[in-house]
Amino acid sequence: MTSISKMVENLVRPEIRALSAYPVGDASGMVKLDAMENPHQWSAELKQAWAEKLQQADINRYPHPQAPKVKAGLRKAMNVPEEFDCLLGNGSDEIIQLLAMLVAKPGAKIMAPEPGFVMYKMIATFCGVDYVGVPLTADFELDMPAMLKCINEQQPELIFLAQPNNPTANLYSETQLRELIQASEGLVIMDEAYLPFSSRDHLHFLEEFDNVLVMRTLSKVGLAGLRLGMIFGRSEWLNELDKIRMPYNINVLTQISAEFALEHFEILLGQCEQIKQQRTRMGNALTELGFKCYTSEANFILARADMEFEGQAKEIFEQLKQHNVLIKCLAGGHPLLENCLRFTIGTENENGLLLDALKDIL
Repeated sequence: MTSISKMVENLVRPEIRALSAYPVGDASGMVKLDAMENPHQWSAELKQAWAEKLQQADINRYPHPQAPKVKAGLRKAMNVPEEFDCLLGNGSDEIIQLLAMLVAKPGAKIMAPEPGFVMYKMIATFCGVDYVGVPLTADFELDMPAMLKCINEQQPELIFLAQPNNPTANLYSETQLRELIQASEGLVIMDEAYLPFSSRDHLHFLEEFDNVLVMRTLSKVGLAGLRLGMIFGRSEWLNELDKIRMPYNINVLTQISAEFALEHFEILLGQCEQIKQQRTRMGNALTELGFKCYTSEANFILARADMEFEGQAKEIFEQLKQHNVLIKCLAGGHPLLENCLRFTIGTENENGLLLDALKDIL
């Protein structure tokens, strides 16, 4: 009888066997500053009102397949013109997967600047689509000659441009973005996961270009547990995506919760303003400690340990864990991220605990 290891080798695609599962650290009992979540809870009154809504859920029935109330709430909260369609996903990850599936014909390619969101490459691999990463400059800006050369030579069906970018937290020049869109014969996805903390959005690109879609999420604004992503654009594109979307992908409880949260969206935006204020404080404090902090338009700060701890980002990461503080160590993930750490912005108290721990370590 064939051994299970041999069966796995025979049946599973080699590129899948070569992958590692997406890493999620154990944050039990830790100050959790590793996953770009909104650290603020709802008030007791708001939680009670939410719970009363959930009690009305018909969990014996399938959810509405299109979640129209959620879409209406998103349009209002995000000022999306009616002429653009909306498709919902179980987090942005599902939408990225749908986009990859949409173009997954022989020889198709997906392109993105690097370092960037790791799921672009992973999902391309899942779907059997070639992935092409183009390195950013040393200052994490777009390498325009390399990007344009790659578009011209590779003709990617799909280009992902995260704005702000993860893990670098910066915005690219809007002039450069336009140049890339105009050079592309494929779809260009503006990934605005961190929009609530950014000084600029790109919804107007939908009016300017036929080949642009704008992807967003409610995860960073404070609803990470709901897993709700969305993409806006022309119906010609979204109708095709809808054909491969699994039916009932947004469950009843998520729909009710999202409808409720969008009715109180100003509270979430207020929390985001607090995070932006703390971002300024943390940037100054980390700089004083000797880190090189890069300008952030997101709810996290990318910092390079260029003080006497140079080359020891992993050691700082491990020592912080000994202080029950969990951040993200990026060293080893990409050559441009050598000796880099990513600090999610927490509450004032959480940030204080992080800074106290760093002072003790350094």
